[in-house]
Amino acid sequence: MLQSHEREHGEQRIATNTRVLFRSWLLLIGCLCSCPASFAGASAAKAVIVAYVFPQNNAIRAGEIAAQKLTRINYAFANIQGGRIVNGFANDDRNMAALVALKQENPSLTVLVSVGGWLWSGAFSDMALTRQSRGIFIASVAGFMDRHQLDGLDIDWEYPGLPGAESHFRPEDKRNYTLLLKELRMRFDQLEKKLHRRLYITVATGASSEFLAHTEMDKVQKYVDTVNLMAYDYYEPSSDAVTGHHAPLFTSQYDPKKISADNSVQEYEQAGVPAAKIVLGVPFYGHVWGEVPDTNHGLFQPGKEVPHGYAQYGDSPEAMLKNGFIRYWDPIASVPFLYNPEKRIFVSYEDPESLALKCKYVLDRKLRGVMFWDYEGDATGALLDAVNAGLHSNPNTQGASK
Repeated sequence: MLQSHEREHGEQRIATNTRVLFRSWLLLIGCLCSCPASFAGASAAKAVIVAYVFPQNNAIRAGEIAAQKLTRINYAFANIQGGRIVNGFANDDRNMAALVALKQENPSLTVLVSVGGWLWSGAFSDMALTRQSRGIFIASVAGFMDRHQLDGLDIDWEYPGLPGAESHFRPEDKRNYTLLLKELRMRFDQLEKKLHRRLYITVATGASSEFLAHTEMDKVQKYVDTVNLMAYDYYEPSSDAVTGHHAPLFTSQYDPKKISADNSVQEYEQAGVPAAKIVLGVPFYGHVWGEVPDTNHGLFQPGKEVPHGYAQYGDSPEAMLKNGFIRYWDPIASVPFLYNPEKRIFVSYEDPESLALKCKYVLDRKLRGVMFWDYEGDATGALLDAVNAGLHSNPNTQGASK
Protein backbone atom coordinates (compact mmCIF):
# COMPACT_ATOMS: atom_id res chain seq x y z
CA MET A 1 0.00 0.00 0.00
CA LEU A 2 0.51 1.42 0.50
CA GLN A 3 4.04 4.08 0.46
CA SER A 4 5.96 0.92 0.13
CA HIS A 5 3.88 -0.71 2.62
CA GLU A 6 3.20 -4.18 1.49
CA ARG A 7 3.74 -1.36 2.93
CA GLU A 8 5.50 -4.78 1.83
CA HIS A 9 3.58 -0.69 3.09
CA GLY A 10 2.69 -0.76 3.16
CA GLU A 11 3.08 -2.94 2.44
CA GLN A 12 3.95 1.91 3.65
CA ARG A 13 5.34 0.26 1.40
CA ILE A 14 6.53 -3.32 1.55
CA ALA A 15 9.39 -4.03 -0.84
CA THR A 16 9.45 -7.81 -0.69
CA ASN A 17 7.17 -10.53 -2.00
CA THR A 18 7.46 -12.60 1.15
CA ARG A 19 5.68 -11.70 4.36
CA VAL A 20 7.91 -10.97 7.31
CA LEU A 21 5.77 -11.69 10.33
CA PHE A 22 7.00 -10.94 13.82
CA ARG A 23 4.60 -12.38 16.34
CA SER A 24 6.43 -10.58 19.12
CA TRP A 25 8.81 -7.74 19.57
CA LEU A 26 10.95 -10.11 21.63
CA LEU A 27 11.58 -12.24 18.57
CA LEU A 28 12.57 -9.10 16.71
CA ILE A 29 15.10 -8.23 19.40
CA GLY A 30 16.62 -11.68 19.24
CA CYS A 31 16.93 -11.45 15.50
CA LEU A 32 18.49 -8.00 15.56
CA CYS A 33 20.87 -8.73 18.39
CA SER A 34 22.20 -11.79 16.59
CA CYS A 35 23.18 -9.52 13.69
CA PRO A 36 25.95 -7.16 13.61
CA ALA A 37 -17.23 10.85 -5.27
CA SER A 38 -20.40 11.46 -3.11
CA PHE A 39 -21.15 10.06 0.29
CA ALA A 40 -24.48 8.43 -0.54
CA GLY A 41 -25.25 5.78 2.04
CA ALA A 42 -22.50 6.92 4.42
CA SER A 43 -23.01 8.36 7.86
CA ALA A 44 -21.47 11.81 8.17
CA ALA A 45 -21.56 11.51 11.96
CA LYS A 46 -19.45 8.36 12.23
CA ALA A 47 -15.79 8.25 11.30
CA VAL A 48 -14.75 5.27 9.20
CA ILE A 49 -12.18 2.66 10.21
CA VAL A 50 -10.56 1.11 7.15
CA ALA A 51 -8.41 -2.00 7.47
CA TYR A 52 -6.09 -3.29 4.78
CA VAL A 53 -6.14 -7.07 5.01
CA PHE A 54 -3.11 -8.66 3.35
CA PRO A 55 -3.02 -12.45 3.87
CA GLN A 56 -1.07 -13.12 0.66
CA ASN A 57 -1.29 -16.88 0.02
CA ASN A 58 -2.67 -17.70 3.46
CA ALA A 59 -6.32 -18.45 4.05
CA ILE A 60 -8.24 -16.15 6.41
CA ARG A 61 -9.34 -18.13 9.46
CA ALA A 62 -12.73 -17.98 11.14
CA GLY A 63 -12.75 -15.37 13.91
CA GLU A 64 -9.52 -13.77 12.68
CA ILE A 65 -11.14 -10.44 11.73
CA ALA A 66 -12.97 -8.32 14.31
CA ALA A 67 -15.68 -7.27 11.86
CA GLN A 68 -17.69 -5.19 14.32
CA LYS A 69 -14.70 -2.93 14.99
CA LEU A 70 -14.33 -2.04 11.31
CA THR A 71 -16.23 0.07 8.83
CA ARG A 72 -14.45 -1.06 5.69
CA ILE A 73 -12.03 -3.76 4.61
CA ASN A 74 -9.69 -3.27 1.67
CA TYR A 75 -8.52 -6.70 0.58
CA ALA A 76 -4.96 -6.51 -0.71
CA PHE A 77 -4.06 -7.06 -3.47
CA ALA A 78 -5.54 -7.77 -6.85
CA ASN A 79 -3.09 -7.55 -9.75
CA ILE A 80 -3.30 -6.22 -13.31
CA GLN A 81 -2.45 -8.59 -16.15
CA GLY A 82 -3.16 -8.01 -19.81
CA GLY A 83 -4.78 -4.74 -18.81
CA ARG A 84 -7.39 -6.54 -16.66
CA ILE A 85 -7.87 -6.96 -12.95
CA VAL A 86 -7.00 -10.48 -11.79
CA ASN A 87 -6.55 -12.33 -8.53
CA GLY A 88 -3.18 -11.78 -6.91
CA PHE A 89 -2.84 -14.81 -4.64
CA ALA A 90 -3.85 -18.45 -4.40
CA ASN A 91 -6.65 -18.09 -1.83
CA ASP A 92 -8.19 -14.86 -3.08
CA ASP A 93 -11.56 -16.33 -4.02
CA ARG A 94 -11.90 -18.05 -0.67
CA ASN A 95 -10.65 -15.04 1.28
CA MET A 96 -12.89 -12.51 -0.39
CA ALA A 97 -15.88 -14.77 0.22
CA ALA A 98 -14.90 -15.02 3.89
CA LEU A 99 -14.67 -11.25 4.20
CA VAL A 100 -18.00 -10.65 2.48
CA ALA A 101 -19.55 -13.19 4.87
CA LEU A 102 -18.50 -10.96 7.78
CA LYS A 103 -21.42 -8.70 6.85
CA GLN A 104 -23.57 -11.18 8.74
CA GLU A 105 -21.80 -9.98 11.90
CA ASN A 106 -21.68 -6.34 10.83
CA PRO A 107 -24.28 -5.43 8.19
CA SER A 108 -22.75 -1.96 7.75
CA LEU A 109 -19.34 -3.37 6.83
CA THR A 110 -18.16 -2.79 3.26
CA VAL A 111 -15.59 -4.95 1.50
CA LEU A 112 -13.45 -3.56 -1.31
CA VAL A 113 -10.56 -5.03 -3.24
CA SER A 114 -7.37 -3.00 -3.54
CA VAL A 115 -5.56 -3.28 -6.85
CA GLY A 116 -1.87 -2.61 -7.33
CA GLY A 117 0.21 -1.75 -4.31
CA TRP A 118 3.92 -1.08 -4.17
CA LEU A 119 4.97 -4.23 -6.02
CA TRP A 120 2.16 -4.43 -8.56
CA SER A 121 1.77 -0.85 -9.74
CA GLY A 122 3.92 -1.26 -12.82
CA ALA A 123 0.98 -2.05 -15.11
CA PHE A 124 -1.10 1.04 -14.25
CA SER A 125 0.56 3.41 -16.70
CA ASP A 126 -0.09 1.22 -19.75
CA MET A 127 -3.58 0.27 -18.59
CA ALA A 128 -4.62 3.91 -18.11
CA LEU A 129 -2.98 5.20 -21.29
CA THR A 130 -5.99 5.31 -23.64
CA ARG A 131 -9.75 5.36 -23.35
CA GLN A 132 -9.81 1.91 -24.91
CA SER A 133 -7.29 0.42 -22.47
CA ARG A 134 -9.10 2.01 -19.54
CA GLY A 135 -12.37 0.61 -20.84
CA ILE A 136 -10.96 -2.92 -20.95
CA PHE A 137 -9.81 -2.61 -17.35
CA ILE A 138 -13.06 -1.10 -16.11
CA ALA A 139 -15.10 -3.83 -17.81
CA SER A 140 -12.98 -6.44 -16.05
CA VAL A 141 -13.50 -4.64 -12.74
CA ALA A 142 -17.27 -4.70 -13.24
CA GLY A 143 -17.16 -8.47 -13.67
CA PHE A 144 -14.85 -8.81 -10.68
CA MET A 145 -17.22 -6.82 -8.44
CA ASP A 146 -20.18 -8.93 -9.51
CA ARG A 147 -18.38 -12.25 -9.21
CA HIS A 148 -17.15 -11.59 -5.68
CA GLN A 149 -20.10 -9.49 -4.49
CA LEU A 150 -17.73 -6.68 -3.50
CA ASP A 151 -18.66 -3.14 -2.58
CA GLY A 152 -16.06 -1.35 -4.63
CA LEU A 153 -12.48 -0.83 -5.71
CA ASP A 154 -9.45 0.78 -4.09
CA ILE A 155 -6.86 2.06 -6.57
CA ASP A 156 -3.38 1.81 -5.07
CA TRP A 157 -1.21 3.21 -7.86
CA GLU A 158 2.30 3.79 -6.53
CA TYR A 159 2.74 6.23 -8.19
CA PRO A 160 1.31 8.16 -11.18
CA GLY A 161 4.12 9.91 -13.03
CA LEU A 162 6.74 8.67 -10.57
CA PRO A 163 8.95 5.60 -10.18
CA GLY A 164 7.91 2.91 -7.74
CA ALA A 165 9.02 -0.69 -7.34
CA GLU A 166 9.01 -0.71 -11.14
CA SER A 167 10.20 2.38 -12.99
CA HIS A 168 7.38 2.25 -15.51
CA PHE A 169 5.65 5.62 -15.70
CA ARG A 170 5.07 8.53 -18.08
CA PRO A 171 4.07 12.21 -17.87
CA GLU A 172 0.60 11.34 -19.20
CA ASP A 173 -0.09 9.44 -15.96
CA LYS A 174 -1.17 12.66 -14.29
CA ARG A 175 -4.15 13.18 -16.59
CA ASN A 176 -4.83 9.49 -17.10
CA TYR A 177 -5.10 8.89 -13.35
CA THR A 178 -7.97 11.37 -13.29
CA LEU A 179 -9.62 9.92 -16.40
CA LEU A 180 -9.40 6.37 -15.05
CA LEU A 181 -11.25 7.35 -11.89
CA LYS A 182 -13.78 9.48 -13.76
CA GLU A 183 -14.65 6.67 -16.18
CA LEU A 184 -14.69 4.12 -13.38
CA ARG A 185 -17.17 6.27 -11.46
CA MET A 186 -19.40 6.54 -14.53
CA ARG A 187 -19.42 2.75 -14.92
CA PHE A 188 -20.09 2.19 -11.23
CA ASP A 189 -23.01 4.62 -11.35
CA GLN A 190 -24.52 2.44 -14.08
CA LEU A 191 -23.78 -0.80 -12.24
CA GLU A 192 -25.42 0.44 -9.05
CA LYS A 193 -28.78 0.53 -10.80
CA LYS A 194 -28.36 -3.08 -11.82
CA LEU A 195 -26.82 -4.43 -8.61
CA HIS A 196 -28.99 -2.34 -6.26
CA ARG A 197 -26.07 -1.58 -3.96
CA ARG A 198 -23.53 1.17 -3.53
CA LEU A 199 -20.16 0.73 -5.24
CA TYR A 200 -17.35 2.69 -3.64
CA ILE A 201 -14.17 4.03 -5.18
CA THR A 202 -11.23 4.87 -2.96
CA VAL A 203 -7.57 5.66 -3.63
CA ALA A 204 -4.44 5.08 -1.57
CA THR A 205 -2.21 8.11 -2.01
CA GLY A 206 1.33 9.12 -1.15
CA ALA A 207 1.88 11.63 1.63
CA SER A 208 4.24 13.87 -0.29
CA SER A 209 4.29 17.11 -2.24
CA GLU A 210 5.74 15.11 -5.11
CA PHE A 211 2.64 12.92 -5.31
CA LEU A 212 0.41 15.99 -5.38
CA ALA A 213 2.52 17.57 -8.11
CA HIS A 214 2.01 14.52 -10.34
CA THR A 215 -1.75 14.19 -9.83
CA GLU A 216 -4.87 16.35 -10.13
CA MET A 217 -6.31 15.70 -6.72
CA ASP A 218 -8.75 18.60 -6.97
CA LYS A 219 -10.35 16.70 -9.87
CA VAL A 220 -9.74 13.19 -8.55
CA GLN A 221 -11.62 13.89 -5.32
CA LYS A 222 -14.82 14.43 -7.29
CA TYR A 223 -14.90 10.78 -8.36
CA VAL A 224 -13.81 8.99 -5.19
CA ASP A 225 -15.50 8.36 -1.87
CA THR A 226 -12.33 8.64 0.18
CA VAL A 227 -8.66 9.47 -0.23
CA ASN A 228 -6.68 7.09 1.96
CA LEU A 229 -3.64 9.18 2.83
CA MET A 230 -0.63 6.95 3.54
CA ALA A 231 0.81 9.12 6.31
CA TYR A 232 3.64 6.79 7.22
CA ASP A 233 7.10 5.75 5.98
CA TYR A 234 8.22 9.36 6.19
CA TYR A 235 11.46 7.79 7.43
CA GLU A 236 12.60 4.32 6.34
CA PRO A 237 15.89 2.55 7.07
CA SER A 238 16.14 1.44 3.44
CA SER A 239 16.23 5.00 2.17
CA ASP A 240 17.12 7.19 5.15
CA ALA A 241 20.60 7.12 6.70
CA VAL A 242 19.24 9.18 9.59
CA THR A 243 16.67 7.91 12.07
CA GLY A 244 13.33 9.62 12.39
CA HIS A 245 9.64 9.21 13.14
CA HIS A 246 8.07 7.26 10.32
CA ALA A 247 4.55 8.44 11.19
CA PRO A 248 4.73 11.72 13.14
CA LEU A 249 1.45 13.51 13.74
CA PHE A 250 3.01 16.97 13.92
CA THR A 251 6.25 18.39 12.57
CA SER A 252 9.16 18.53 14.98
CA GLN A 253 11.33 21.61 14.83
CA TYR A 254 14.33 19.29 15.03
CA ASP A 255 13.26 17.13 12.09
CA PRO A 256 15.64 17.62 9.13
CA LYS A 257 12.83 16.73 6.70
CA LYS A 258 10.16 18.89 8.38
CA ILE A 259 7.47 16.30 7.67
CA SER A 260 4.32 15.08 9.43
CA ALA A 261 0.82 13.76 8.90
CA ASP A 262 -0.57 17.17 9.78
CA ASN A 263 1.57 18.79 7.11
CA SER A 264 0.40 16.25 4.52
CA VAL A 265 -3.26 16.75 5.45
CA GLN A 266 -2.89 20.50 5.03
CA GLU A 267 -1.20 20.05 1.65
CA TYR A 268 -4.04 17.80 0.47
CA GLU A 269 -6.64 20.30 1.57
CA GLN A 270 -4.75 23.08 -0.20
CA ALA A 271 -4.68 20.86 -3.30
CA GLY A 272 -8.49 20.75 -3.29
CA VAL A 273 -9.33 17.59 -1.36
CA PRO A 274 -12.09 18.23 1.21
CA ALA A 275 -11.27 17.22 4.77
CA ALA A 276 -14.43 15.09 4.77
CA LYS A 277 -12.90 12.81 2.13
CA ILE A 278 -9.48 12.39 3.72
CA VAL A 279 -8.88 9.17 5.64
CA LEU A 280 -5.70 9.37 7.73
CA GLY A 281 -3.47 6.35 7.27
CA VAL A 282 -1.61 4.96 10.29
CA PRO A 283 0.93 2.11 10.52
CA PHE A 284 0.53 -1.06 12.54
CA TYR A 285 4.27 -1.72 12.25
CA GLY A 286 7.59 -0.14 13.08
CA HIS A 287 10.92 0.63 11.42
CA VAL A 288 14.26 -0.31 12.97
CA TRP A 289 17.73 1.20 12.56
CA GLY A 290 20.99 -0.24 13.87
CA GLU A 291 24.38 1.25 14.80
CA VAL A 292 22.68 4.40 16.09
CA PRO A 293 24.82 6.56 18.43
CA ASP A 294 23.55 7.33 21.91
CA THR A 295 22.77 10.98 21.21
CA ASN A 296 19.26 12.39 21.73
CA HIS A 297 18.26 8.80 22.53
CA GLY A 298 18.98 7.89 18.92
CA LEU A 299 16.42 10.27 17.39
CA PHE A 300 17.51 12.08 14.20
CA GLN A 301 20.90 10.35 14.37
CA PRO A 302 22.90 8.38 11.80
CA GLY A 303 21.78 4.79 11.51
CA LYS A 304 21.96 1.78 9.24
CA GLU A 305 19.47 -0.63 7.79
CA VAL A 306 19.31 -3.95 9.61
CA PRO A 307 17.85 -7.34 8.65
CA HIS A 308 14.12 -7.53 9.31
CA GLY A 309 13.91 -3.81 9.96
CA TYR A 310 10.20 -3.81 9.11
CA ALA A 311 8.44 -5.09 12.22
CA GLN A 312 4.85 -5.90 13.07
CA TYR A 313 3.53 -4.48 16.34
CA GLY A 314 3.67 -7.98 17.77
CA ASP A 315 2.30 -9.77 20.77
CA SER A 316 4.23 -8.06 23.55
CA PRO A 317 5.76 -4.59 23.09
CA GLU A 318 6.58 -4.66 26.79
CA ALA A 319 9.12 -7.39 26.04
CA MET A 320 11.46 -4.83 24.52
CA LEU A 321 11.32 -2.71 27.65
CA LYS A 322 12.45 -5.75 29.64
CA ASN A 323 15.42 -6.24 27.33
CA GLY A 324 17.26 -2.97 27.52
CA PHE A 325 14.97 -0.78 25.45
CA ILE A 326 13.64 2.50 26.80
CA ARG A 327 10.45 4.11 25.54
CA TYR A 328 10.62 7.81 24.83
CA TRP A 329 7.86 10.22 23.86
CA ASP A 330 8.25 13.13 21.45
CA PRO A 331 5.77 15.73 22.73
CA ILE A 332 5.98 17.75 19.53
CA ALA A 333 5.56 14.96 16.98
CA SER A 334 3.15 13.14 19.36
CA VAL A 335 4.67 9.71 18.75
CA PRO A 336 6.77 7.26 20.76
CA PHE A 337 10.12 5.70 19.93
CA LEU A 338 12.38 3.10 21.49
CA TYR A 339 16.12 3.12 21.95
CA ASN A 340 18.59 0.59 23.36
CA PRO A 341 21.87 2.36 24.19
CA GLU A 342 23.77 -0.89 24.64
CA LYS A 343 22.68 -2.46 21.36
CA ARG A 344 22.43 0.95 19.63
CA ILE A 345 19.06 0.08 18.10
CA PHE A 346 16.39 2.70 17.36
CA VAL A 347 12.73 1.84 16.70
CA SER A 348 10.05 4.15 15.30
CA TYR A 349 6.55 2.78 15.79
CA GLU A 350 2.92 3.53 16.68
CA ASP A 351 1.21 2.68 19.97
CA PRO A 352 -2.21 3.18 21.59
CA GLU A 353 -1.23 6.58 23.04
CA SER A 354 -0.15 8.02 19.69
CA LEU A 355 -3.17 6.51 17.93
CA ALA A 356 -5.53 8.11 20.46
CA LEU A 357 -4.04 11.49 19.60
CA LYS A 358 -4.35 10.83 15.88
CA CYS A 359 -8.00 9.89 16.33
CA LYS A 360 -8.56 13.14 18.22
CA TYR A 361 -6.87 14.96 15.36
CA VAL A 362 -9.18 13.26 12.85
CA LEU A 363 -12.24 14.32 14.80
CA ASP A 364 -10.98 17.85 15.44
CA ARG A 365 -10.09 18.36 11.76
CA LYS A 366 -13.33 16.68 10.65
CA LEU A 367 -11.50 14.13 8.51
CA ARG A 368 -13.37 11.07 7.26
CA GLY A 369 -11.65 8.57 9.52
CA VAL A 370 -8.61 6.31 9.95
CA MET A 371 -7.07 3.70 7.68
CA PHE A 372 -4.34 1.28 8.77
CA TRP A 373 -1.81 -0.99 7.17
CA ASP A 374 -2.17 -3.76 7.92
CA TYR A 375 -4.52 -5.90 9.95
CA GLU A 376 -2.10 -8.74 10.65
CA GLY A 377 0.44 -6.36 12.17
CA ASP A 378 -1.68 -5.97 15.31
CA ALA A 379 -1.63 -9.43 16.88
CA THR A 380 -2.77 -8.14 20.27
CA GLY A 381 -5.70 -6.10 18.99
CA ALA A 382 -4.47 -3.18 21.12
CA LEU A 383 -4.00 -0.83 18.18
CA LEU A 384 -7.39 -1.53 16.62
CA ASP A 385 -9.02 -1.11 20.03
CA ALA A 386 -7.28 2.26 20.40
CA VAL A 387 -8.57 3.42 17.02
CA ASN A 388 -12.07 2.14 17.71
CA ALA A 389 -12.19 3.80 21.11
CA GLY A 390 -10.66 7.00 19.81
CA LEU A 391 -13.14 7.45 16.98
CA HIS A 392 -16.39 5.97 18.25
CA SER A 393 -16.20 3.70 21.24
CA ASN A 394 -19.15 1.32 21.32
CA PRO A 395 -19.69 -0.99 24.31
CA ASN A 396 -21.26 -3.57 22.00
CA THR A 397 -17.98 -4.05 20.12
CA GLN A 398 -15.76 -4.72 23.10
CA GLY A 399 -16.43 -8.42 23.09
CA ALA A 400 -15.71 -8.88 19.40
CA SER A 401 -13.08 -11.45 18.57
CA LYS A 402 -9.66 -10.31 17.47
